Amino acid sequence: MAFKASHRLARISARKVRPLADLVRGKFADEALDILRFQPHRGARMLEKVIQSALGNAQDVSQNRGQSLKQDNLIVAEARVDGGPIIKRFRPRARGTAYPILKRTSHIHVTLEEIEI
Repeated sequence: MAFKASHRLARISARKVRPLADLVRGKFADEALDILRFQPHRGARMLEKVIQSALGNAQDVSQNRGQSLKQDNLIVAEARVDGGPIIKRFRPRARGTAYPILKRTSHIHVTLEEIEI
């Protein structure tokens, strides 16, 4: 059974989070949290929270047919980071011109699946 969690409209560029998602894809959930805990990037904190939310969904009794799952058997089946809407601002520059500033957002999606050991 798959357990999903997502962080939509995260105020970070998708390019900054994708390498971190590549690090944890296919790993056990507790191993993925250990990897992200020692990464110095701001996106690692966001991805870590999404994985913890998916773990909470897996341990919720009402979502998985009345039984609580152990996190030892869960792997990160999907860790996907998509680009979100762009917030556009303008910065005044010399001689009355204006340069655009693009504040990028992203959608972080994580899916955990149970494996039989």
